[in-house]
Amino acid sequence: MEYVRWLEEHNKQINELRTAVHTHAGDDDLQNIVSTIMTHHEEIFRLKSLAAKSDAVHVLSGTWRTPLERCFLWLGGFRPSELLKLLVDQLEPLTEQQLANICNQQQTSQKSEETLSQGMEAIQRSLADTVASQLGRAGSSSSSGNTADHTAEALEKIGAMESFLRQADDLRMQSLQKMQRVLTTRQSARALLLASDYFSRIRALSSLWIARPQQ
Repeated sequence: MEYVRWLEEHNKQINELRTAVHTHAGDDDLQNIVSTIMTHHEEIFRLKSLAAKSDAVHVLSGTWRTPLERCFLWLGGFRPSELLKLLVDQLEPLTEQQLANICNQQQTSQKSEETLSQGMEAIQRSLADTVASQLGRAGSSSSSGNTADHTAEALEKIGAMESFLRQADDLRMQSLQKMQRVLTTRQSARALLLASDYFSRIRALSSLWIARPQQ
């Protein structure tokens, strides 16, 4: 419910930004709208952080998103490096210095993403091993205490996923902020429109897939 409300407000802000870009609004007006959108992104990360503290698995699975969006999720959200690649491919013209800065950011993001992915995979493997270690022990005289210990250990590992989700969202927000520092005001506005259109089209495509005629 919170995400739906956030998305509705986000769409209003994006429409305002699109109008401002098309009517050639001044840089000050554009910057105000861009800043509002950036603040709104901070809000969704704050909400996700609260949700992750309550249930990290819920955030990791991204159940509030469309089925097709979930196919592209990385630790509960978008990959920062993929967003930066989108800008390099679609946002023109960029100066050589801007292009170099964005490419460096993309490489740095990829390294951070790999580190977080490896950490999450390690937790998942450890969790699977903890669960598997209890197979076949049910009914033994000493199984009750051991089962309780292993259950507590398993739950602790699930809870540890929250840290990786928080770090992933921090990386996402940092990428947006760094992007804004590298780009001009008008480029930042266009970049936000590009990103919003990209995710909107994935949501729309998901709806079309669900509504397709069944064979």
